[in-house]
Amino acid sequence: MSNPLSSVVPAAPAAIPRRAIVLLALLTLVWGTNWGLFPIAVREVSVWTFRAVAVLGAGLVLLAVARARGQSLVIPRRHWATVAVATSLYLVLWNIASTYAALMIPSGQAAVLGFTMPLWAALFGWLTGQQRLGPRLLLALALGALAVGLLMWRSLGVYAQAPLGVALGLTAAIGWALGTMILKRGGLAVPALVLTGWQLLITAIPTGIGALWLGDGHWFMPSWATIAVISYITLVPMAIGNAAWFAVVGLLPTTVAGLSAILVPVVAMIAGAVMHGEPLGPVQWAAMACCAVAMRLALTPAPAPVTG
Repeated sequence: MSNPLSSVVPAAPAAIPRRAIVLLALLTLVWGTNWGLFPIAVREVSVWTFRAVAVLGAGLVLLAVARARGQSLVIPRRHWATVAVATSLYLVLWNIASTYAALMIPSGQAAVLGFTMPLWAALFGWLTGQQRLGPRLLLALALGALAVGLLMWRSLGVYAQAPLGVALGLTAAIGWALGTMILKRGGLAVPALVLTGWQLLITAIPTGIGALWLGDGHWFMPSWATIAVISYITLVPMAIGNAAWFAVVGLLPTTVAGLSAILVPVVAMIAGAVMHGEPLGPVQWAAMACCAVAMRLALTPAPAPVTG
């Protein structure tokens, strides 16, 4: 079986598989529109209850699909420590921190903070020697940082009023970067559907405890609108989106995969403007242009070296 999460991280991909492009387009759409739904999902239930239901449902769906496709649901015992640590940093930390951030500051701005992930991944990868940053990737990272800076600059007043929201958004991004790097380095020979399904079920344990301890405190039936939104988030962004992400990680280096998803906050900004009247002007459009160029640079194969 080929390894979907190879530990070898090249400076830049020799060629971008077409499958990765399709998966990235899917991710951009489903994750970008997801952020504006968070405030709706938690109008009647707590963050912990919402996330516990979503990760449990998504995990069960993915494992059922994997089983129906004839894939083994077994993860070798030697990999469980790696999976547990990576899941705690990415899915547990990300799901709780990002949702609270989206409630404390505008959802589009929370998405921008969360998707500083490729910048952290590049920094940690360089510090640990896992990632060599060539000129093309450095320029892509610089443009990504510029885009984040532009989007943050217009919201400094909001951030000053809700510093905890900013801290949670950045914490989510750092957890995502570290968790993905740990999985990448672990060399897990496990299908993406199976790996994602088990990680979501692992995430359901602490979030379920949090829902019982810090959640709503009593049983009640939310409105059908809330149920519909949570069901959509469970099946599409959580199940399909996370499966697509881990498949992309298996196809691309961590930094390139992160940069390729940098258009997600662009979609989140547009969705936030449409759904909640959040700001969308020249600065936001300039940031979107930077994101588009950064993604093009990240996904363009590096030229082959000239040999004599």
